[in-house]
Amino acid sequence: MDMQGQRQLFVTQQQAWEALNNPEMLKACIPGCDKFELAEANVYNVGVAIKIGPVSAKFTGKVTLSDILPPTSYALQFEAQGGVAGFGKGQSQVTLTPNAEGCELSYTVHSTVGGKLAQLGQRLIDGAAKSLAEDFFRRFDEALQAQYPRSEAAPEAAPAQLGKVGSPAATPAWVWAVGAVALAAAAWYLTR
Repeated sequence: MDMQGQRQLFVTQQQAWEALNNPEMLKACIPGCDKFELAEANVYNVGVAIKIGPVSAKFTGKVTLSDILPPTSYALQFEAQGGVAGFGKGQSQVTLTPNAEGCELSYTVHSTVGGKLAQLGQRLIDGAAKSLAEDFFRRFDEALQAQYPRSEAAPEAAPAQLGKVGSPAATPAWVWAVGAVALAAAAWYLTR
């Protein structure tokens, strides 16, 4: 599965970078995530429980960051195992670009899945991925606004625009990478 997209974030590039590198914030924002822990430098262990159609499972895996250029971009490799439900693996590129409203998060994702998940059908998997992505971004927007109140966030950010997704097919980079550890294992997740 190959996907790409972008998402407007109404905080500064530095604030977005810090949030995307905060394991506790990511754990709270990724649906079904119960583990997002630093294992070693730039490597995170992740645990996510998801249900797609008739298949539900607990996926465990890891996300490895590379090509890190703070606060602009990084690449990630992810892999996850869900027992008989299947597996997922892939890579993603995440970029933050400052703009008048804060910054734009752009991403590309390439992932593959196997096992029962691969038998579900692309339409069901795509629908689940979109739903998980929407949930991730709603939570991520709320967490960013709670951590960086309007006076500390990007000054031009309009309250009515919070929570909007950039495009109908928008799926998060980190969700596609972190959540991808779940949905990529579920025909990708999240990942986004």
